[in-house]
Amino acid sequence: MSRDISLPPRERDLLAALVACAALAIASAPWALGVPMLNFVFKPLATLAIIAYATGRGERQGSSGTVRRWVLVGLWLSLAGDVALLWPKEGFLPGLVSFLLAHLAYLVAFTRRQRLAAWWPAFLAYALVAGLVLARLWAGVPAALQAPVVAYVLCLASMAAQAAVLWRRAEPRGLVLALGGALFVASDALLATNKFAGPLPLANLWILTTYWSAQWCIASWLAPRAPAR
Repeated sequence: MSRDISLPPRERDLLAALVACAALAIASAPWALGVPMLNFVFKPLATLAIIAYATGRGERQGSSGTVRRWVLVGLWLSLAGDVALLWPKEGFLPGLVSFLLAHLAYLVAFTRRQRLAAWWPAFLAYALVAGLVLARLWAGVPAALQAPVVAYVLCLASMAAQAAVLWRRAEPRGLVLALGGALFVASDALLATNKFAGPLPLANLWILTTYWSAQWCIASWLAPRAPAR
């Protein structure tokens, strides 16, 4: 018997809105339409579509309600980071702090399901990845940003590793969560390379595609709501 894996209409509409807003934000780049205002309008709207999607998922009561609240906190902090990074130079540090706090919020959510570092190989693997990325980019990181960047990478790698813990421990929808963590690491590695090591071809295409895919995966970890009777 085939299994119906189609999204409910509301979630399908929000996914379509995300794709449309993401495409317009990415197309704002000089190599595409070259209209910066598109990024200012549609980049926040894309993340708001994910927030709306997450708001319609998850249980509101008990421990599941706590998990849901912390995921939503992480998404709202991510939106604050998105807005800050609309000004890449002046907003970089506020954006970094916003996303650092977002990863901490996700960590709180994930550790409601499994204790921190319950599967140590995930933390070892992400520590190695983080170390390699930092070693590759360190020479280009200004002295004033070195401490915040190290703190951020630590939080990001811990979030992704804890997501992998939940997958390893057979948490429902753990695979999509682990994928979200890995995509977030990939997105930020691309962003950091573009900023500290030199421009990448089609940078915002790869950075934003992996970023919004990561956030959608994290939101999808929340249980779908039972249909109303």
